Amino acid sequence: MLKKQPARSLISLNNPEKARAYAFLLLKFRLRSENELKSRLKQKGFSQDLAADTVSFLKDKEFIDDRVFAKGWVFSRLKRPLGLRKIRQELAQKGIAKEIIQDALAQASQDYPESQIVSQLAKQRFSKLKGIEPLKAKARVYGYLMRRGFSPDLIGDVIKEL
Repeated sequence: MLKKQPARSLISLNNPEKARAYAFLLLKFRLRSENELKSRLKQKGFSQDLAADTVSFLKDKEFIDDRVFAKGWVFSRLKRPLGLRKIRQELAQKGIAKEIIQDALAQASQDYPESQIVSQLAKQRFSKLKGIEPLKAKARVYGYLMRRGFSPDLIGDVIKEL
């Protein structure tokens, strides 16, 4: 009796309808990259071929598109706000192609100048550190902005103005 249970679960995990249903469940919560969806399907126990076929099916039916995903991800991360370096790193971890990342970030940098975001964040953070020695406060602001993924040169220029 115990040996039949795993066999049944293997049969159900090789079912394309189950793989698509699970993929749609994942997409219901948020958009996902092709690579991310494929790895989640494999993690669930679906075969690599079935995961690839499911992702291919969803791509053909335009349920997933890495370009749309990248633009949406960049927009949502800029609202946090995060720097373009950090966003580039996150997209690369999600398996997005370099040219798609470049396109999404180029459009974002035109719409949201990073220098304005850094300046605004630095002023907000510096105002919270009023009781601290100015040099230490600037170092803390610098570290904060670096962790958010902004470029060191840009941060240095903004810190000099404070």
